[in-house]
Amino acid sequence: MQNYRKTSHTTYDCKYHIVWITKYRKKVMSGVVSERVRELVRQICKENDVEIIKGHVSKDHVHLFVSIPPHLAISKLVQSLKGKSSYKLLGENKELSKQFWGRHLWARGYFVATSGNVQKSRYKGG
Repeated sequence: MQNYRKTSHTTYDCKYHIVWITKYRKKVMSGVVSERVRELVRQICKENDVEIIKGHVSKDHVHLFVSIPPHLAISKLVQSLKGKSSYKLLGENKELSKQFWGRHLWARGYFVATSGNVQKSRYKGG
C-alpha cells in the first residue's frame, strides 16, 4: 500500500518534481548561501504543509521532489519558494545583492512535472 497523506476530509498523493534556476545561471549557491537556501526551502515547505521527499541545491539551480496538499496550487508554492528565498537571501547577503540588481535572484519561470503511481486496474471501463 502506498504512503498516502491525509487531512480531515482528504486522502492524497500529490507529488511534484520542481526545478528553478538562478538569474543568468550564475553559480552563486555554495557554502553559506547553499546552506541558507536549504534552510529557507525547508521553512517555507513546513509553513505550507509540504513534505520534501528529496531535494538538492546545486550552484545554479534547485531540485525538489515534494508532496503537496491538494488545496495548494503548485504555482503558489513556487511563487512562495522563489519570492521569499530571494527576498531573504538578497537582504542578508550584500555580495549577492550586488550581483543581482532589481532584487531578482531567480530566473523567471520554473520546471514542474507530476509523479504518480495510479494504476489502470483501479479504473473500470475505457
